[in-house]
Amino acid sequence: MTGPSTVVKGTGPALLLVHGAGGSVQANYGPVLRTLTQHFTVIGRDLPGSGSTPVAARPLVLEELADDLVDVAVRAGHESFHVSGYSMGCAIAATAAVRHPERVRGLVLSSPFTKIDAATRARIDHWRSLLDGPRSVLARYILTVMCSEEYLAGLTPAQAKGFAELIGMTVPAGSASHVDLILRTDLSELLPRVTQPTLVIGASGDRLLSPALAKEVSDLVPGAKYTDVACGHAIALEAATPWARLITDYLTSV
Repeated sequence: MTGPSTVVKGTGPALLLVHGAGGSVQANYGPVLRTLTQHFTVIGRDLPGSGSTPVAARPLVLEELADDLVDVAVRAGHESFHVSGYSMGCAIAATAAVRHPERVRGLVLSSPFTKIDAATRARIDHWRSLLDGPRSVLARYILTVMCSEEYLAGLTPAQAKGFAELIGMTVPAGSASHVDLILRTDLSELLPRVTQPTLVIGASGDRLLSPALAKEVSDLVPGAKYTDVACGHAIALEAATPWARLITDYLTSV
């Protein structure tokens, strides 16, 4: 069995990346890694069931995931670090900040949620139901909810087919456990306990998570700053340059 897949590259202050459900560090942060490594020592560990990290033998627990990722950064030689979370990874990032305030210096939470609303739950439930069926059907659904209407409208049929095929070939083995964690997550009591400087980034064209969920996170984190990007849930795909700039500008200023 291969071990967990981890990336450590770049120079400067340490930045721990936490990817989203059904993703990986490369899938969710790949388009911005080059920019981030020019400013930070980037540390990323694929979550259980993604990349070469083994699938978890039991349901995922936020606190355990947070502690494990903090340990990865410390073992890489960093006593303190910033954390950037994306989608479900934001819940892990915020949990790490509350459980390890002496380690986490600053937070960027992109496309986060406190707990999902009814409309989002319906979309997540459908995603979960498709995991046991044909990969082609799942891939087409993921493409439609991960990208904004404007982005999808700009794709040729061949490009859309190619994207769907790529998604179908790269669905992580641990996707079901990731989705189940989304459905169980509720950060209502945790977010007000975050003490680190925090930037919340919403995606105004998000078709997976209701866009209002990101603003709710910002309202609950004391002193958090909020901004949004005109894109769908797949920020790195549609808005890599502005996303990288927001992360870099904020974390180099706190």
